[in-house]
Amino acid sequence: MAVGFGLLGLEPRAFWSFTLAELNAAVRGRFGTASIERPLSRRDLSALEQRYPDTQRPTIEG
Repeated sequence: MAVGFGLLGLEPRAFWSFTLAELNAAVRGRFGTASIERPLSRRDLSALEQRYPDTQRPTIEG
């Protein structure tokens, strides 16, 4: 609601009639898209895993 009313300046009737896809398009149209939207590549994920390894593995107790 803060985005719709405050940042986009929508009136309540317009805000509540939007679908999520329409609200998303309005926000993207107003503010653009973030460059981080692409998924991680395997290479990037592997680099993160090496930089921040799990210190303990989860266990399943039954």
